Amino acid sequence: MKIKNILVLFIIGLVIFSCKKDDDDSDNYDAAGQSIIDDSVLIDYLKTHYLNEVDGGIWTITNGETPLMGQVNTQNIIYNDVAYKLYYLRQNEGSSIAPSAVDSIYATYTGMLLDSTVFDTKTTFSWNIGSSPAILSGLIPGWQYGFTNFKGGTVVQNADESFDFEDYGKGILFIPSGLAYRNASQSLIDKNSPLIFEIELKNVNLIDHDLDGIDSKFEDLNGDNNFTNDDTDEDGIYNYLDDDDDGDGVLTKDEDANGDGDPTNDDSNGNGIPDYLDKATK
Repeated sequence: MKIKNILVLFIIGLVIFSCKKDDDDSDNYDAAGQSIIDDSVLIDYLKTHYLNEVDGGIWTITNGETPLMGQVNTQNIIYNDVAYKLYYLRQNEGSSIAPSAVDSIYATYTGMLLDSTVFDTKTTFSWNIGSSPAILSGLIPGWQYGFTNFKGGTVVQNADESFDFEDYGKGILFIPSGLAYRNASQSLIDKNSPLIFEIELKNVNLIDHDLDGIDSKFEDLNGDNNFTNDDTDEDGIYNYLDDDDDGDGVLTKDEDANGDGDPTNDDSNGNGIPDYLDKATK
């Protein structure tokens, strides 16, 4: 692969895509109750398993090894009005930039159940996944949130014009079922199954969905990684999809008074609100 051909980042693997609502028994599903059950199951798992530094595998504690519970970080998430806890082990943070839930990623992964059954794996890199891009917003919520704790690596071009990555994000995600497939069974995955993903985040592609000069990552104004609750002009179009964020009739990309290509640092009236979010300035 030639580095000059990098445009959008893709992943192979079908199991990580969000399932449709009609795949589950939503009428009888208690998401909040299942979240509590999943957290108890994950905590028990993390207390009784350890990371083998020799082979990189997760094993049951048998001789006083350090439990994962003392090594993981906790990410508290509100998703569809339900509280979840996602756990992640950061083996390497990475060196470039972290993705948001609407960016695309270039990664490898192995997906496992808590009994170590591998249900999906992608260990070699490719730009293709059929016709589907690996934009996090189209993948399971556990990926949308979990990958934000890691950064991509540094691209290194080889003499033959191929490329590699150094100092990339690497770790393990422990995802409750409510941020995966809920009560919808998948191939090899029973309903209400917490999942484990060993991941390597090689690169991140920030996307400007509305082409307004601001990468969508930076249009999450309240910083909650939920891009559907940011709508400055309340016109029903989320900021990351709205090319006139404040609804003043001037396109966001044209509210760049200093002409540096960044509308976020222009505040004509000095009120602390960037012009592109301030209807009082045009």
